[in-house]
Amino acid sequence: MTTRANWNYPTAIRFGAGRIAELADACNAAGIKRPLFVTDPGLAGLPMTLAAVESLKEAGLKTEVFAEVKGNPVESNVYAGIEVLKLGDHDGVVAFGGGSALDVGKTIAFMAGQTRPMWDFEDVGDWWTRADPTGIAPIVAVPTTAGTGSEVGRASVITNEASHTKKVIFHPLMMPKVVIEDPELSTGLPASLTAWTGMDALAHCIEAYCAPGFHPMAEGVAVEGVRLVKEFLPTAVKTGGDLEARGAMLVAASAGATAFQKGLGGIHALSHPVGALYDTHHGLTNAVFMPYVLVFNRPAIEAKVARLAGYLGLEPSFDAFLAWILALRADIGIPETLAGLKVDDARLDEIAAMAVVDPTAGGNPVPLTEDGVKTIFRAALAGQV
Repeated sequence: MTTRANWNYPTAIRFGAGRIAELADACNAAGIKRPLFVTDPGLAGLPMTLAAVESLKEAGLKTEVFAEVKGNPVESNVYAGIEVLKLGDHDGVVAFGGGSALDVGKTIAFMAGQTRPMWDFEDVGDWWTRADPTGIAPIVAVPTTAGTGSEVGRASVITNEASHTKKVIFHPLMMPKVVIEDPELSTGLPASLTAWTGMDALAHCIEAYCAPGFHPMAEGVAVEGVRLVKEFLPTAVKTGGDLEARGAMLVAASAGATAFQKGLGGIHALSHPVGALYDTHHGLTNAVFMPYVLVFNRPAIEAKVARLAGYLGLEPSFDAFLAWILALRADIGIPETLAGLKVDDARLDEIAAMAVVDPTAGGNPVPLTEDGVKTIFRAALAGQV
């Protein structure tokens, strides 16, 4: 893999080890002079984070850190950040961290100039047109995990604290102006988080590829994203300092988020309510549900998955692909069942009702009903593939 490269798809991306040194230049390119640096509490005090902040200050950019970000971000995180942004007269956001920090940072930048409530911009129909585009602050994104791909996304997932439901907030201008993908920033990520976030990237690629509809470009990006995960995720988990593997997984995450404009599906439709109700890690929850959703969707995706398996160097069959997924999960320590998430069926009716109205449900190859959701859930509970 090329050590350093610049791309302009789907936004300006600076890829390569050491590229974090260009953070101040990236801010200048995005028109940001007074950045609010949004990260999470676990990253805020780390040397790499402190160095990034210091590099901005040394370049003469007035910088303030905001780190009130939960693992499953909630609306109060966003509004607290907006207050800090306005009080500090910040003119843009540097979103630095995993998917949670990126999502909150992007939403702060989006909502800073809006007068309507955040939920008025949920990804429903043309609700995004309600926004005042002149009030959206520019964003520079720096992912430190390889999972959500939020750095190249036009949306964020935020939990509504009143209803305990995850909502997708969308606007085209939420896409960061510049992205820095530096694999050195992810080398210290624990093996478990590397596995969980990597499976999130895989879920994005698989669901985008399998979603119904005609979008060959998204499918092509998704297929290559799956290949990168297959070749490099086990190495990234087991040899955290391998920069090639770390870099490949950053690209796979961005590929997944670029591809899923075509659609997502049942993996996410079930993971979102489970994460909202049980506060489970999103990528890990996706990983647990993945094979059970694939089996549920088999009647509609068998031929497509067989083609994908062939591209990956497997026997070109659905069974071979499923066997690889199961083997990968076992290899990197993903629990086989929902018991590994401490999730039971006590709230199954509630989960089923939430899943079928989740924005991702419509992209499932087999139409999702509450009975279908319950079938998948019970299979994941019992480990019946």
